[in-house]
Amino acid sequence: MLIRRETATDVDAVRAVHLAAFADREKPDAVPVEAGLVDALRADAGWLPALSLVATDDDGQVVGHVVCTRGRVAGEPVALGLGPLGVLPAWQRRGVGTALMHAVLGAADARHEALVVLLGHPDYYPRFGFRPAVDLGVTPPQPWGPRYFMARPLTAWTPSLRGEFAYAQPFAEL
Repeated sequence: MLIRRETATDVDAVRAVHLAAFADREKPDAVPVEAGLVDALRADAGWLPALSLVATDDDGQVVGHVVCTRGRVAGEPVALGLGPLGVLPAWQRRGVGTALMHAVLGAADARHEALVVLLGHPDYYPRFGFRPAVDLGVTPPQPWGPRYFMARPLTAWTPSLRGEFAYAQPFAEL
């Protein structure tokens, strides 16, 4: 497996990853919001091409994708919103998601980003250093439970980074 930046030729494959990863077995014709979200994020001012990463197999086929986009804390562009993170079902539970998480967090830290925020499962993301965002003084834009709204401080983080978090605009349109 190789982790690299997404290129223009990966757009359809990335969409296919999210369509498969988030498919609803009870509603097979339903389009998962994650697939459309990635398309909308690409067109948004918060898109950061260096933080849209794909995992490829030995043949170069895209098997996973993760993205971070510009977020704001207290109105300031000092944080990132992570997601979606998707892996083709045949590649799940094989370390692809873990590799993508480590790669995107490392890339964000190398860019001197301060904080990465996500809405996710509290049994999965703490292994990557995420904890309830409210513990860092960062509050969710909606009344989500604090167990699910998590943040990961990076090297550039300082305790003065506090306030309400806002994702890139396409998240607000979900």
